[in-house]
Amino acid sequence: MLFLVLAVIVTLGAGSAVALVATSGDGSSDKKSPSASDSTTGGLPTPSLSIPSELPSEPPSLPSDVPTDLDSLLPSLAGDDVPYYMLQTGDCFNIDDTKPGQAAKRSCSAAHDAEVVKVAELEGTYATDAALKKAASALCAKPLDTKAAKQPAGTVRGTLVQYPDPTGFKLGIDKVACSLAADVGAGKRKLTKPLT
Repeated sequence: MLFLVLAVIVTLGAGSAVALVATSGDGSSDKKSPSASDSTTGGLPTPSLSIPSELPSEPPSLPSDVPTDLDSLLPSLAGDDVPYYMLQTGDCFNIDDTKPGQAAKRSCSAAHDAEVVKVAELEGTYATDAALKKAASALCAKPLDTKAAKQPAGTVRGTLVQYPDPTGFKLGIDKVACSLAADVGAGKRKLTKPLT
């Protein structure tokens, strides 16, 4: 005997979807060949569907630790601006202190603030910004030191480690961008070619 289960999945901002799942009554997935009596009685049994007469009028409420204004977590992008976690190794970019978490991608042959040396992923559980910063810095230390040592004297004067805040990390953003910069903070000096 077949049972049909009707599941309604409500997703944030995406409406709802309905899925039908069929399983055998004993929980097994064994398929049996039709017997001679099955072919003479008309084949397989036909299941009946029963759909609830009322669906909930409102979606379930979110847990209290999930922000309700998800748009505030996503940067408003303009031109070549991308969230830092979309940068890849070898990407060159400019930074703007008024747009934290964003990077304006630039050609490595044109004037730019920094170049990504490595993109790493955070693993583990981190509840505070300080814990995330410490873990991100540890992931970047060796690759940044190694790459900086290969640069001509005076080329790079700083490092830039971009990592998610605790809310972003809870939402699944686990990327860390490890970059070398021409001049962190003042922004007067620029890199003008790819790092060696």
